[in-house]
Amino acid sequence: MTRIFGRGRDSAQLELSFHGGTPRDADELLARLQRLGLRRISGCRLTRNRNVMVSFGGGELRVHEGYLSAPVTVLQAIVTFVEGRSRADRRAAQRIIVGFPIRAARPSARRERTHPDDTDIARQLSDWHRRYNSRHFKGRLKTIDIRVSRRMKSRLGHYTAAVPNGESPEIAISRVHLRKHGWQETLHTLLHEMVHQWQDETGRTIDHGATFRAKAREVGVEPYARRVLATRPGRAEGSQTLGRRAARKG
Repeated sequence: MTRIFGRGRDSAQLELSFHGGTPRDADELLARLQRLGLRRISGCRLTRNRNVMVSFGGGELRVHEGYLSAPVTVLQAIVTFVEGRSRADRRAAQRIIVGFPIRAARPSARRERTHPDDTDIARQLSDWHRRYNSRHFKGRLKTIDIRVSRRMKSRLGHYTAAVPNGESPEIAISRVHLRKHGWQETLHTLLHEMVHQWQDETGRTIDHGATFRAKAREVGVEPYARRVLATRPGRAEGSQTLGRRAARKG
């Protein structure tokens, strides 16, 4: 495993290795990252996911297409995010990654809005956000939008951090989740996402690592990225799966 910020790297050599201009596709991006020290990854896929900027697993790196135009310093941060041995290095790399103002190669889809029939649900979730904020976070979390999503089918919810010069932060909760699993499980998901909000607002890495697990136990939610849910009679089993060690916008 090669650390990108170790000694012995010559900045002039780095610049020379990038004389070919902006990478045009996933293969060219992967080649650039490998020249910067990426070792454990054998494949790369470009995404348009506005919530997860960079993630990896199973030998594959998934990167938002906006990073094709990223400068060397940001690409170095992506390598460190994957290869870094210390938590401090990976956290510093994540700050660089999510701080880069991505510009999608194609127009991004507009953020889904809460359906008019679900506005009462969104209001109730906002009320619970306020109660949980007071109860578990000493009222220190910011008031943010709580959106009810009808598009989310397999995911239960997610927290999206603010995008520089873009959209504000929000928590989205699946309408299917509420229908299948009821209010108790839905409020559990809301509190789970509030822990991610706490990570974001306190400058921590938004992930499911040790800090998340400790805070989750403190506030009384399961300290896992994935949970199997008890469903209502006649409903299919549901689960929550979120990418591990992802440089998330949310």
